[in-house]
Amino acid sequence: MRMRAKVSCTYGGEGISKAIAVALRPDSHQTPKGIRVATDARGTQVVSTIELDSKIETLLATLDDLLACTSTAESIL
Repeated sequence: MRMRAKVSCTYGGEGISKAIAVALRPDSHQTPKGIRVATDARGTQVVSTIELDSKIETLLATLDDLLACTSTAESIL
């Protein structure tokens, strides 16, 4: 089944959102076959989109990884 999820986080400034997006991008390029993760800074928001053709468990695990990485990046800034 083809699935898509979008996660949007809002920060206090564009500099913070850009730093978070840059920190998340390496994960976007090292995904397993069939999974696409794109992350971009849009003003004060960081928007990540996950697309995959797999099981719901794979989507949930990918979302969990993305949110864990986001939390780590936030704690460093």
